[in-house]
Amino acid sequence: MSYQKDINKFECLYKEYFVFLSLVSFQITKDKDAAKDIVQDFFVYLWNKNEPIIFNTSFKAYANKAVKNLSLKHVEKTKKIVLEEGNLPIPNYEQPINLEKGDDSKITKVLKLLDKLPEARKKIFISHVIDGLSYNEIAENQNISINTVKTQMKRVYAFIRGEMNNTSLVWLFLFLFIKK
Repeated sequence: MSYQKDINKFECLYKEYFVFLSLVSFQITKDKDAAKDIVQDFFVYLWNKNEPIIFNTSFKAYANKAVKNLSLKHVEKTKKIVLEEGNLPIPNYEQPINLEKGDDSKITKVLKLLDKLPEARKKIFISHVIDGLSYNEIAENQNISINTVKTQMKRVYAFIRGEMNNTSLVWLFLFLFIKK
């Protein structure tokens, strides 16, 4: 199948596939405006192409693959831009976390919660979440079975869910990632 510059055929293709291709792009970019822009750019590219385009498959298959590729490139480009523009605050030095804010501090509450855990369970949890060790590595380091590690981690998560509300859970995970 080939495509020639015929405004009526082109307009039909655009009207027929724009929504579908926007959804394809949105699944990848998770940004409605970016998805529409990507599909628009795809159709502009098709229109500006000087020689006829020959499709080995259907137009839908060709457009689907092209839009997926453009969407993936957009996501990669966006990631690079965020890092290059310095949108992420990267301190020049490590700032200490002040834990002396009083008993109402959310970080203090998180630390108190972790202190309620039995010492062995707390050690397994910290090894996994803060130190980033796998269950296998923890089992080897502490000379216990991997099933013991799994069981202890399940109990930690159940304890945390039982003790904290959703807001506190967010603070716990923020605290754990700050500590890394």
